[in-house]
Formats: sequence, C-alpha cells, structure tokens
Amino acid sequence: MSPKESSSGVDELVYLRNIGIIAHIDAGKTTTSERILYYTGRTHRLGEVHYGDTVMDWMPQEQERGITITAAATTFSWKGYQINLIDTPGHVDFTIEVERSLRVLDGAIVVFDGVNGVEPQSETVWRQADRFGVPRICFINKLDRPGAHFEQAVASIRSKLNVKAVPIQLPVGQQDSFRGVIDLIEGKMLLWELEGDGSRYEILDIPSEFQDAFQSARQQMIEAVAEEDDLLLEKYLAGAILLPEEVRSSLRKSVLARKLFPVLAGAAFKNKGIQPLLDAVINFLPSPIDRGTVRAKEVHGEKELDYVDCPVSFDQPSLALAFKLMTDTYVGSLVFVRVYAGTIKIGDQLLNPRTQKKERVQKIFKMHANSRQEIPLVKAGDIAAVFGPKNTGTGDTLCSPQRALVLESIHLPEPVISVVIEPKTSADQAKLETALATLVKEDPSARLKIDPETGQMLLSGMGELHLEILVDRLYREFHLMINVGRPQVSYRESVAETVTGEFEFDRLLGGTAHYAKVCLELIPVEKHVTAEERIIWDQQVTQQLFLSVEAKKMIAQGCLEALDSGFLAGFPVIGVNIRVLNLQKQDGKEFSEAALRGAAALAVRDALKKAHLNLLEPIFKLEIRVPDSQVVGAVVSDLTARRGKVEAMNMQDNGTTVITALVPLANLFGYSTDVRSLSQGRAQFSMEFAHYEVVPGKVRDDVLRSLGRL
Repeated sequence: MSPKESSSGVDELVYLRNIGIIAHIDAGKTTTSERILYYTGRTHRLGEVHYGDTVMDWMPQEQERGITITAAATTFSWKGYQINLIDTPGHVDFTIEVERSLRVLDGAIVVFDGVNGVEPQSETVWRQADRFGVPRICFINKLDRPGAHFEQAVASIRSKLNVKAVPIQLPVGQQDSFRGVIDLIEGKMLLWELEGDGSRYEILDIPSEFQDAFQSARQQMIEAVAEEDDLLLEKYLAGAILLPEEVRSSLRKSVLARKLFPVLAGAAFKNKGIQPLLDAVINFLPSPIDRGTVRAKEVHGEKELDYVDCPVSFDQPSLALAFKLMTDTYVGSLVFVRVYAGTIKIGDQLLNPRTQKKERVQKIFKMHANSRQEIPLVKAGDIAAVFGPKNTGTGDTLCSPQRALVLESIHLPEPVISVVIEPKTSADQAKLETALATLVKEDPSARLKIDPETGQMLLSGMGELHLEILVDRLYREFHLMINVGRPQVSYRESVAETVTGEFEFDRLLGGTAHYAKVCLELIPVEKHVTAEERIIWDQQVTQQLFLSVEAKKMIAQGCLEALDSGFLAGFPVIGVNIRVLNLQKQDGKEFSEAALRGAAALAVRDALKKAHLNLLEPIFKLEIRVPDSQVVGAVVSDLTARRGKVEAMNMQDNGTTVITALVPLANLFGYSTDVRSLSQGRAQFSMEFAHYEVVPGKVRDDVLRSLGRL
C-alpha cells in the first residue's frame, strides 16, 4: 500500500509513474498497452488491433485502419503503484502526438520489433525522448514471429541509436518456440503457457542447458552496471556476491541518468513478457520526485523575467502545462494537463499568461481512452483532463494568478502538404470554418490558411494520411459535405545570398507622429530543417541606450512576421539569419511598438524584394523492405524516376533487402499503391520528413508555372 501523505506533501509521489509507450508503426505498442490494461485489471478482456476492438485505439478511423492516430491516456494500478500511461502513434504523420506526450511524461517504454529491430520512426521517437531527457526501458516485442532475433535487435539498438542497451532478460526459445524469459537479475526462469491469456506463469530455477548462456549474459549485465557505479564495481572486482536489490538499485540510478537502457523480451500478441515489463516500469522508471524541479519563467504583464526553479510540492501555487485538447461528445472541450506544482480543484481560477486571461476549472477527469471518471482535484505530479478553459491551446501554461509563470512550450512541426477545402453548399460555409477551427485547435500540426489570391481555405498537414484522417473527421463528426482538392506540397523559400534592406517608418497615428528606421541584412544558412529564424544584433545597435528589451522584442516580431510569405511564390522563408545593422529614432516622435514592428517588417520585405530566392521542397527519408530480391531492381528504378537518391541497400539474414532513400515529397503521392504493384504486394515501406532542399531549375520552373507564378 502507498504511504499516507507526509508533512512534506509529496511522499505519495514515490508511488506514481507517468509513462508513455513509443515506437515505430506496427511494432506492437497498442497490443502491449492492451495486455497491460488486462493484467492490471483495468479491463476484463484482451482487445485486438486486427479486430478493431482495442480500448486505446477508440477512434473509428483507428479501428478501421488498425493504427494509432491520437495519443490515448489511461490510469491503472500495479503492486501498489499508480501508473498514468499514454499510448502514442507510430506513424510519422502523427508525430505531434509523440512530441506533446513526451513533453509531460517522466519515463517511456520503447517497443522494438523483434524481426526488424530499430526502424526509421524508432530513431525519430528516440531523438524526441532525448530532447526531453526522458529515461527509457526497451521492450523487444514479437519474438514469436518468424525471423525474430533478440540479440540482433539489441545490437541494432546499440549501433543505430548509439546507446548502452543492457539486456536484463534472455528469451527462452525464439520464434514459434518462444515460451518465456530468463531474469538475469533474480536468476530465475519465467515460463508462460503456450496457449491461454498469459495471466499466469511459472517461476522456475534455470535448467542446466541454459546455465552457460545465463552466466555469460549476467556477467555482461553486471559489468555494464558496475561501470557506472564505483561502489558496485569495487565490490564486483573484490569477488563479492552482488545481491539482486543491489544490482536493481545501481541500474535504476543509471537509467534515471540516461546512461543505461535496460532491455526486456516478450511477445505481447502471444501474452508473454508483460508482467515483468510492468515490474521494470516500477523498478527503473522515475517518479515525479526523481525528475525533480521544473524550470519556469516569471511573467509580469507581457514581460518575461528570469527563470525560477519550481519544486514538486502540493502546497505551492498551481502550475500546469496544457499538452493536448480533445472534444468530448458529451462534455465538450477537454484540456489535458500535467500538474507540476500545487493542487488544482474544481472551481479554481487559473491564469493563462499567453492570453493574460483567467480560466475557470469546472470539472476534472481521470481519462481511460475516451471514457472518463470525474475527480475533485488533481495534485502536483499527476495528469488529468480539465473542462472549463476556453482560450487555452496546446503548450499553454495554466498557473495561479498569484504567481504568473510560463513553462517551456511544445515544439510544433511544420506541415508539408496541403489540400483545398470548400463546402458543397454555401449554407455550410460557417459550419465548415467552425469545424476546421476545432480540428486545428485539437491538432496543432494541422494548419488552416486562406489563400490571399483565391480566397480558398488551405488545410495543411504532415502527410497524405494525416489529411485523409482530418477530412474523414469532417464527414463523420461534423456531418459536412465538402469538396477536397488534390494534395499540394508545402514548399518553402530561402535567400541565395546575403542582402540588405531598410525602411523608415514615419507616420501619423492617432494624432501622434511615430518614427523608427531599421537597417538589416538577411544572411542565408545552409540548414533548412527548421522554420525558426535567429535574430543577430550588431554591436553598434546593442550599445544604443534606447534599445530596451521590449524594443528588441518588437523588432524581432516584425522581422519574423515578414518572413511568413516570400516574393517567389508566397511560401514562408526559412534558413535565414537576420542581422540588425542600424536602428534610429527621432526626437519629438514616438519610438513606439507600431513603429518598431512596422519598420522591421518592411525592412525585411525590402531585402526580400532585392534577393535572389530559392524554392525549397520537403525531402522524405524512405525505408523500403523488399523480401523478393528479383524486384529490388524495379523498386530502385522507380525511386530514381521519382528523383530519389538511394543512400543504402542492406541484405538481412532472412533475405529481405532494406533500401534507404531520400525522395522529394512531390513525387511520393500514391507511392503506397505503386510499390505494392511493383512487389506483388510484398514490400513494406515507412517514411519520415528529413529536410528541405533547393528545387532543381527545370522542376522549379514547372512548380512556379503550376502556381501561376511564371
């Protein structure tokens, strides 16, 4: 049982885990989640992805396609511990769901396919977890499948992810003979029945035929753990017997420091290996106390002040991050929050520092996928959904009005593909606009834009599947009849050389003369993977006494706003630094926010007019698995015809050829159908955004001509 809350107010948090399940698509995340819910008593039947009856994949689109689209949260208990679990998507189009989940989670289970090991999206989610400093344990799944190989999967984690992966289990049998695992810490064998629901298993002594493999693997594990712990290493070198609790305690410290990553084995679909995985969550993944204080910026009005450390405490002012929005048919708009300090109760008024508005908490829920249980309050360290906030978006901070703080927000990926959306009847125009606004608020990786020339609504997303799901939701949830245009690539623009621009803002506004003159230069940078631009302040500008923090903020805002649309084809301009060279004011005239923003924005526009602009296109990294060597040539030829660049071709032990290539998104529409046709339906592929690249001359002209810009 959990202890009573102590005077410090946080002892109970030792018994709390906030974890996520992350992986490449089809590695078995949702099946693993379903088994976890079943064995912890949260559900009373085993849901199956292929039957479309899982708890966590509750959306009709998820059940029909057999994939996870939206991150689903649930809460359950295991051996006296409360575990908040988020099951995330594996498809690259829904990477925002992984991003915002990892932002608020304390630990993660990374699921790997026992046949394929580390796959492209495995690397992506691993990097996302690295960015947020999330400790992880690894679960090699599907060891019952033909071609599964535990040691090769572990080797791929070490080589492709460049981390110290430490097996703490060995599989008993491989492929169709997989029956259980050997626990290297306890020195026991765990065997499940070949059939049945997997709820019962035997704990046995290790038979003689497995002793050599056990001793060798245990020694490697002990050496890896001892390398990170001087006291344990000293004891090990002295020949002392290391107790299981000593090994676990030392390994836990290394996991929390992200120096070691324990590896476990199992086959979720065959109901094997889940209970030890839950034990590993408790033993090795952090509690909110382990994760420690969180940093936030103090805010006074619209001014951001210094960073402060906020301890995990129930009696501090409330501090929470809104990381997800969901529209519930019966309740309305729910805001998922991770509470970092204080306690949020029904009826509380919370401040959103971004909007400077107070939001009232009307209801609080613990979520179980799309069902909910109302609770009176949520404390620091916990995750819940609140009903009431109207003007809160993904990444917003909600805090006590007595102390305004802002937490680090959530990085939103840039969409790479768009479609034109319009209602079939003019009567549905307002309804469509409302529906699209709701979808974009829920899913910030989707964007809505009005084409300034045609007046058409452009819905942008992360890929064809992403847009397909959004359009399907308009049909099903909002009952709209709409026309959808062909998918269009979201290009970008960049400057080809350094160019200077300036503007003198001298206007009469409201009877007052406003003045500011800005001179700046745009400097191209080679890295086109992000739309974030950096402002550089020339030394003579920073020495000007009238350049306040607020003035710098207004100039930066004006500069970045001006980059939203280039002169080549109206696409956002990326890959550029802006150096502010000179700033002038004039006596007797207002050196105002409007003057600063206007002068900066128009100086950037002046520079863009003079610049030679490049057109950039999104390039995607493809990994194609071709089991038939006779069709490899046809697949490669097809990639070349799509302007693809083959980076690598590797033959696996099972005869499958893995082709890695970089291909422009513009040439990937319909690729799923084409690659199936080339391989008689046997090839599989996955893709993820890699970077932006300059469009070649002739292709550039064709694109601009199609856009009416040439």
